[in-house]
Amino acid sequence: MSKDIYQQMTDKIMLTGSKIIPALFRMIADESEAALMMAMPGTPEQLAGKTGRPIDEVEKTCQVLYYKGLAFKSFKTGTVGFKMCRDMIQFHDATILWPDASIAYHDLWQRFMEEEWPDFARLAEQFFPKPFTRIIPVEQSIDAGSQQILDIDSANRIILNADTIAVTKCTCRVTARKCDMPLEVCLQVGNAAKYTIDRGTGREITKEEALSILTECEEKGLVHVTMNKAHAGHFICNCCSCCCQAMPLVISDGLNLLDPSRYLAEIDPALCSGCEICIDRCFFSAIEAKDEKMVVIIEKCMGCGLCQVTCPEDAILLKAVRSEDFIPV
Repeated sequence: MSKDIYQQMTDKIMLTGSKIIPALFRMIADESEAALMMAMPGTPEQLAGKTGRPIDEVEKTCQVLYYKGLAFKSFKTGTVGFKMCRDMIQFHDATILWPDASIAYHDLWQRFMEEEWPDFARLAEQFFPKPFTRIIPVEQSIDAGSQQILDIDSANRIILNADTIAVTKCTCRVTARKCDMPLEVCLQVGNAAKYTIDRGTGREITKEEALSILTECEEKGLVHVTMNKAHAGHFICNCCSCCCQAMPLVISDGLNLLDPSRYLAEIDPALCSGCEICIDRCFFSAIEAKDEKMVVIIEKCMGCGLCQVTCPEDAILLKAVRSEDFIPV
């Protein structure tokens, strides 16, 4: 049996076999829009030639698809072109932030995350040697005396070096609604921020506002996550343990969907009072009580530093344990 256009779109974003993704495409794009997406990439003129449609109709539809989050602008040819969302992450994040997305649409995305995503995530883990994202440590917890703090290890420096910053709602918490953690805390940097501002799916903020958001998230117990590349990322997510795409599967199943930071928590037994606040803060069950002191379970620690933020004795620091080339170029 031949596949309909929505199943073909699902194949194109590498989710062949999903029953829910075609339904999500169907909810947000009619068949005419879907056909134009399948003709991408191209400029409006090129797409008009491919589809035999009037150029003014194609231009208008491309803008609608861009606004919905189904198409992205491309500037490679020197003129504005359009390309379809390349993968599930782009499809998820961009369309959930579409201002006209319905609750039913959000709820269907959550069904996908709970019913189908875990199996696709296990497949992705096998095919990709390194996770797409990694943790950035809480900077105040780093032992700066042992090794220089690199820009790629510092959420603060990613912000301070950015030319444009925007904030959006966390798409995972928008759809999952499993906790009361802050919602408008997903930071977009550089080109990602410009895209967000252009679409109207977030708002431009100052560096001071962004740094304040980072501090708030650290205090609330959210983990900083960014692109797993050895350059300043396009985003800094502030992730909870229950709504995130990756975190629950890392915690419950140990899937390799999220790289740790280059650091490891270390607790000074002479300063530790045994209060166990750090145990409550750790997503990864990487701290345990031993002889009335807290100790780090090395193989579980992801180096986020949340344990340090609320330590009343300042007994915790992060030590560099992985080389710079641990982070992909």
